[in-house]
Amino acid sequence: MAAPENPIEDFRQAVAATLRALGHAPEVELAYTADKPSCFGDQARVPQPGRAMPAEQVAEVRGWADSFALRRRLHDTKLHNVDQPDAGLARDIWNAVEQARVEALGSAEMLGVSKNLDRMTEMRVRADPIVRARSAEEVPLATAMGLLVRERLTGQPVPKVAEAAIDLVRDGIEDRAGGHLDDLVAAQGDQAKFAQVMRRVLSDLGLGADPDAEPEQSDETEDQADDEQPGEEGEEQDQDAGGQDQSTETRAEESQDDAEATESREVEMDTDMVSEAEMGEEGQEGMTPWRPNLPMSDLPPDFDYKAYTRAHDEIVGAEELCDAEELTRLRGYLDQQLIPLQSAVTKLANRLQRRLMAQQNRSWDFDQEEGLLDAARLVRIVTNPSYAMSYKVERDTEFRDTVVTLLIDNSGSMRGRPISIAAICADILARTLERCAVKTEILGFTTRAWKGGQAREKWLAEGRPVKPGRLNDLRHIVYKQADAPWRRARKNLGLMMREGLLKENIDGEALLWAHDRLLARREDRRILMVISDGAPVDDSTLSVNTGNYLERHLRQVIKYIEGRSPVELIAIGIGHDVTRYYAKAVTIMDAEQLGGTIIEQMANLFETNGKAGRR
Repeated sequence: MAAPENPIEDFRQAVAATLRALGHAPEVELAYTADKPSCFGDQARVPQPGRAMPAEQVAEVRGWADSFALRRRLHDTKLHNVDQPDAGLARDIWNAVEQARVEALGSAEMLGVSKNLDRMTEMRVRADPIVRARSAEEVPLATAMGLLVRERLTGQPVPKVAEAAIDLVRDGIEDRAGGHLDDLVAAQGDQAKFAQVMRRVLSDLGLGADPDAEPEQSDETEDQADDEQPGEEGEEQDQDAGGQDQSTETRAEESQDDAEATESREVEMDTDMVSEAEMGEEGQEGMTPWRPNLPMSDLPPDFDYKAYTRAHDEIVGAEELCDAEELTRLRGYLDQQLIPLQSAVTKLANRLQRRLMAQQNRSWDFDQEEGLLDAARLVRIVTNPSYAMSYKVERDTEFRDTVVTLLIDNSGSMRGRPISIAAICADILARTLERCAVKTEILGFTTRAWKGGQAREKWLAEGRPVKPGRLNDLRHIVYKQADAPWRRARKNLGLMMREGLLKENIDGEALLWAHDRLLARREDRRILMVISDGAPVDDSTLSVNTGNYLERHLRQVIKYIEGRSPVELIAIGIGHDVTRYYAKAVTIMDAEQLGGTIIEQMANLFETNGKAGRR
């Protein structure tokens, strides 16, 4: 008997075979993901198409596979690394333009590849901050340069969703670097010549030194170097001066792995012109944030938390950060992640539901003088009709008057398995509590940019005042409102699977935000559960304030909530000890334990009466 046809599996095999053939890379393995597509070594990941396999999604998947294949065949990583700028805006532009070169060469070879790449580019741009830019300052220059160079090399116009943003910066870029941008067309077939022209383009834009001139250290850089500690600066100078001690080939080999990882990752961030020494080594784009674990004795006595500006902070619904098509696909990926855990998580959810429903079962006070006739006392009534204590009265229950907020850390260090498990458990918990008539709110917190956003740009423009406070733009996300049914918010939880969403985390202000939303509720009992994997971190803020600036604020917020607020606070730490912050906390070392821990802690909470004297 012939095996049943499986169109999706046939499509996957065809895409994988095409990638290997087009890229001359028979060893490459192809996988599917709802995160940002990427290619590391011999592992390539492309978007997961829907079951119906819409034509647009199929073209997008093929476009990503073609892009990875062309890069393997037409891109020399060692040569690319020789002249690659230091981390920052210049490197972002360098990588974006090189990718445009590779895809332009592939588009010229085959018409089908060209169409696939056009569709992929359109979908990639839709997820980029460039579509939300309303002024030239908000346009990500790396994305804009990549699209403008693609337009020159292929003759294809920029995607319509980015036209308005590109028009804001096109004239300025053309005036400063138009001549050298035209030279890129003739050099696109030779990567070395192309790189030489790009160095001149960066110089025209003020992002690099003139390649024909000897590099000199600016006065500002020298002043910054004098302020650094001798040991750390000495190491950085040794690294920066590596070209004097090592050959070009050696430097390229040493930086190859880092460059490949950086180029294949799409980073959504606002950049500025500050030096790498000022930002600190931990501020690399796309890097997992550093988690400081500072003892109480390090806290300064004159601490005063503030935000430099709140003008660019946002509280946004999950559906506003992602179009409906992508949100549906991300939710589908989350459902696939749920399949291996379905049995275990379902058992845990059923256990929680039984505990909660048991508290909602009808309970009675017996032997009452009035109320409902107690059927168990019928014998007594027959034998002694004058006996009055034969009634029962149903007890009132306060269980239903409860609201739960689940606050999830959406920082970069939660990327991968931890955020998947957190999203799955939030989904299961919301469904379970809804069946038990307990309202549930699901919130997330992160920042709008890496290394500071418009708040930092404002601080730089105003002369870098000392002790500026928080220097990043907050992004607080509402995945599910307390009064919204689970079915309406179901797709929103898929947004957590979008890797570009996860940036840095400022826990103290997020905790206050979620707490204040709970205080505005009318329910008698309010519970706040925080899921995080460590201390707060924001490179832009910590680079210009004390090293424990954010941690101290978090401790103050927790102390207030636990000591003076009617809100019950509990925390679950993933891989990091949060018991030193929260009085009620559990630390787990494996993300796989998160589901059972959430369910167990929630069940234990409902089996207690909450805070003494709760209102």
